[in-house]
Amino acid sequence: MFPAWVWKMIALIDYGMGNLLSVYKALEHVGGNVEMVEKPADIVRADGVILPGVGNFGDGMEHLQSRGLADAVHQAIRRGKPFLGICLGMQMLMESSEEAPGVEGLGVFKGQVVRFPKGTEKVPHMGWNSISVRQSCPCLANVRDNSFFYFVHSYYVRTDDPSVVAASCTYIVDFAAALGQGNVFATQFHPEKSQNSGLAILKSFVDLVGDGSKKA
Repeated sequence: MFPAWVWKMIALIDYGMGNLLSVYKALEHVGGNVEMVEKPADIVRADGVILPGVGNFGDGMEHLQSRGLADAVHQAIRRGKPFLGICLGMQMLMESSEEAPGVEGLGVFKGQVVRFPKGTEKVPHMGWNSISVRQSCPCLANVRDNSFFYFVHSYYVRTDDPSVVAASCTYIVDFAAALGQGNVFATQFHPEKSQNSGLAILKSFVDLVGDGSKKA
């Protein structure tokens, strides 16, 4: 007889943007029971939800809205399901983005997404950089301060509420590398590409889904 948590399902939202296979394989590697889902009902029935993504903010929101997935995301979060946003998935949790003026984000967190200012460093921010842990989130429980993660982005989150910043990073400016509040956790970096430190985050998320915790 398998323990009950083995059957807890994590919905990996497929809305037509980004390569989900690397996220899927990383979650399987750390013991997650993962399904790539395209329908709102599959998000609602899941025990945990992951919104990944790369690309343009406006395109991402259009894909979510046109497929009825945005409402399902809100419903999952309201029900207290452990929720993880990755890269564009984190940015779309904000209210808006300079990348797509006039397009509303999911509005889970207050604030907007802005482009890195011109400086001596290249944009996009691409490669390995260390993070500074700001608050104790279960998803960061097994991550050491100043651990390195893999980033690929030209825009970053500027939140109206500093208390939701779970980890920060410095590249041209100080920015939010991760957000955490209640059952929602999100990363600007790619945990699935960040070797052991990234796998530690995904394992912690899988464990949260397994034990039914409502805080990510």
